[in-house]
Amino acid sequence: MRVTTAVLWAAAVLVGLQTSTSSPDNFVDRSSQNLSSVPTDLPPTAEFLDLSCNYIHQLHKGDFKNTAHLRFLNVSWNSLEEIDPETFLDTPLLEHLDLSHNRLKNLSGQQYLLHTGNLLMLDLSSNTFLTMTLGSEFSGLVKLEKLIVGAKNISVGDFKNIAKVKLRILTLSLEDELYYEAGSLESVRAEKLQIAFGSNQKIDHNLTDDALSIFDEVEMMNMKYGYKELSKHLRQRVAIKTSGFYLTNISIEWADLTEYVNVALHTSFQHLGASDVNIMNPPQHETEVTKTSKVKSFTARRAAVSSFLFSQEALYKFFISMPVESVAITESPLIHMTCPQTQSNIRKLDFSNCAMSDSIFSSVVGEKIVECENLSNLKNLTLVGNNLKNLHLLSKRLQYMSSLENLDLSVNSIGYDGLLECIWPSSITNISLSSNSLTDSVFKCLPNRTQILDLQNNQISVVPQAVFKLRYLSSLNLNANRLRDLPVCDAFPILQRLMLRSNALHAPSVNMLESCPKLNFLDVSFNPFTCTCALRSFIKLAIKSETTSSPTGIELLSWPQGYYCSYPEDVRNSTLRDISIPEVSCNVGLLAATILVPAGILIITVVMLCYHLDVPWYTGMIWQWTRAKHRARMQQVRPEDLVGLEFHAFVSYSQHDVDWVHNFLLPNLEGPAGGLRVCHHEKHFVPGKTIIENIISCVEKCRRSVFVLSAHFVKSEWCHYELYFASHQRLTLGTDSIVLVLLEPLPQYLIPSKYYQLKSMMNRHTYLEWPQDRAKQRLFWANLRAALQTDLPNAPVTQIQE
Repeated sequence: MRVTTAVLWAAAVLVGLQTSTSSPDNFVDRSSQNLSSVPTDLPPTAEFLDLSCNYIHQLHKGDFKNTAHLRFLNVSWNSLEEIDPETFLDTPLLEHLDLSHNRLKNLSGQQYLLHTGNLLMLDLSSNTFLTMTLGSEFSGLVKLEKLIVGAKNISVGDFKNIAKVKLRILTLSLEDELYYEAGSLESVRAEKLQIAFGSNQKIDHNLTDDALSIFDEVEMMNMKYGYKELSKHLRQRVAIKTSGFYLTNISIEWADLTEYVNVALHTSFQHLGASDVNIMNPPQHETEVTKTSKVKSFTARRAAVSSFLFSQEALYKFFISMPVESVAITESPLIHMTCPQTQSNIRKLDFSNCAMSDSIFSSVVGEKIVECENLSNLKNLTLVGNNLKNLHLLSKRLQYMSSLENLDLSVNSIGYDGLLECIWPSSITNISLSSNSLTDSVFKCLPNRTQILDLQNNQISVVPQAVFKLRYLSSLNLNANRLRDLPVCDAFPILQRLMLRSNALHAPSVNMLESCPKLNFLDVSFNPFTCTCALRSFIKLAIKSETTSSPTGIELLSWPQGYYCSYPEDVRNSTLRDISIPEVSCNVGLLAATILVPAGILIITVVMLCYHLDVPWYTGMIWQWTRAKHRARMQQVRPEDLVGLEFHAFVSYSQHDVDWVHNFLLPNLEGPAGGLRVCHHEKHFVPGKTIIENIISCVEKCRRSVFVLSAHFVKSEWCHYELYFASHQRLTLGTDSIVLVLLEPLPQYLIPSKYYQLKSMMNRHTYLEWPQDRAKQRLFWANLRAALQTDLPNAPVTQIQE
C-alpha cells in the first residue's frame, strides 16, 4: 500500500504543478529527515509540503499558521496518533491531504476535517481504525472527489455521513482480517469503487456483491489469489450494475486468467481491464475463448509473462480472438500479433508501446507470407511506440482491412525509400506517422482518401508537387520537420488546416497560399524567421489575420507570441508584429525613384543655375588661368632662349579692330595695370623697312604673339603674314608662344582655306573669348596677363596685378 500512496501523492503533485506558478519555495520536501514535529521555518509561499517518513506523533494548532497557501500536504508514514481539531484552521486552500500509514484510531473523531472544506482527496488508509464509522465532520467535505479509507469492520450505516457527498472514487484499503456486513456501501454515492487487498486478504463475497450491484466501475487491486472464487462468483451472479471491471497489480496463472476472462465475457460488463499483470505458467497449447459476449472492450496494460518457454502464438490467438469490439494491450513486450482464425468483430485495436515488428498480423505458410484477411471490420488501429520500420510492408499488412479509417503509426522507426508502391485499404481517412524517419518520398506512399494526415517530427524538407492527388486531405501536420518554405497545395485542393511549426522557414512565400483556396488555419510559429524584405508580405498577411473578418480568410495560429526574428542580430527575438521593414528599402523601383528623382531635380536645378550664372564660362576661364600659372611655374626657360627678346608679346590685329586694341587691350597689358611690354605695328614698326621685315623683326623680339581674331582679321593679308611668321617661331619657342583672343564669334566656315594654320590652332588650342559682360572682363584680363607673363632680361620687372 505504500507504493500506492506514493503514486497517488505524485499524481496529486503533478496535477497541482500544472496550475501553480513555478517557484523553488512552492514545493517543500521535508520527508525522511527524522522530524518529530512540523518545522517552524516553512516558507509562507509553500503550496506542496511533504512531511512523509518522519516521526511526528501529533499535529498542533498553529503548525501551519505560516503556510496559508498550502494545497498539498503529505504526512504519511509517520506515527501520528492525534491531530488537534484546529490544526488546519490556517490552511483554507488545502485540497489534498495524505494521512495514511499512521496510528489514528477513531474515524468518527477526525474533528480537524471541519476546517478542510476544500478537500478534493483524503487518504486515511493503513491506520488503526477498528470500525469504518465516519463521523459527522465528513459530511462537510462537499467537494471531496476521492476518499481512501480502511478498517477492520465495515457495517451498515458507517458511510451515512457522506451520503450527500458525490465521490468520484472510493478506495477501501482492506485489512487482513475483514468483517464486512452486507449492504454497508448502499449509502455511498461514488462512480468507482477501488478495493485494495491486503497481503493475505481473501475475497469477501458480501463486499463483492455490494460492489457489483452499487457502483458503475469496480477495480480490485493487489490480488494474489482467489481468482477461481472470483470467476465462480461472477458465474453465479445474475444482476450486475457494474459496467467496468478492472484488475490492477496482480499475479495470475494463465489458466486462471483465461477462465476469468471467459466467465467475465458472459456477464453484463461493458469493459474489462487489467494493468500491471504478471502471467505465470503461460500456455503451451491454444486456449479456447468464448465466441459470444456482451463486453465491448478489453484492456491490458503492462502485462508480462514470467517464463520464456511458452507458445507465443497460443497467447496471441487468445486475445485477438476475443468477441469484443475493442482490444488494447499496451506497454507490454509483445513482438507479434497473429491474425484471427475467423472473421473478427473487433473494430478497435491498440498495441501502443509494445515491441511489434513489421510482420504484425501476417503468417508464414511454407515459403509464402500470408496476409491477414479476417480483420475487415477493424476501424481504428493504434501501433504507437513499437518497432515498425518499413512503410511499404505495413501497407501490405493492412491491405485487407477494408473498414479501417483511423491508423496511428507514430513514434516508430518507419522509413520509405520510394521504390515500391504501397497498397493501403481505400477506407483510411485519418493516418498519423509522426515521430518516425520519413523523408519527402512518404508522399508517394499514402492512402489516397486521407483526410487528416499527421507527419510531424520527421525529416521532410519539401512537399513534392509531382505526387498523386490527395483530393480529400483537409488537415496536414508537418510540425518539427525541415521545410524551408510553404508547400504548394495543388495536390491538396480542399486543404483547410496546415501546421508547419518548428521547421526551417526563413521567409514564407505568401504567394504559395494562392494555391490553397480552402485554407482556414495556418501555423508557422517557432520558425527561424529572417526579418528582411522577403518577410514583409508574410507580416502583412499575419497582421490582417488578427481580425475576425480577415480578407484572407486564414487564421494564423499562435500569432503573435510564437513568431520571432532570428536574424538580423539587431532585431533578434523581437516579435514579427513589433518590427518595421520600410517599403522603400524593399521596392527597387520605389527606391530608385526616391533616389533618382531628387537627384535629377538637383542636377537640373544646378545646371540651370550654372547656365543662368555663366558658371561654365567662369569655370573655363579659371581653368585657363590656372593652367597658365602652372605652365609659368613649371616651365624651365633657359636664359639663352630669352636672348634678344625685348617684348612680352606681339599683338596682331586688323585695322578695323584698332579701337578695341587701343582702348582695352593695351591699357590692361601695359603700364601699371599689366606691367607688360607689348609690340604692335603702329608703334614699333621701323620706317624704311618693308612690312615683312618689320613683322619678322617684331615677332623675333617678342616672347609670344597675341592674335586678335575677328571677321576682319581673316580678311587681312598682313594679318595672315603675321600669323605665318609667328607659327614658324612657335617651332622654336614652344606651343604656348601663340595666344588667340576671339574678339567675336568666328565660325569655321568663315575662315578661308588658306588660313589652315589658324583652323588647326583653333581646333587644338584653347582660346580666350572676349566677354561683353563687364563683370567677366576682369577675369579675362587676368587670364591673358598670366599667359603672357615672362621675366625678360631687357624688360623692366613689374609685379602683375590680377
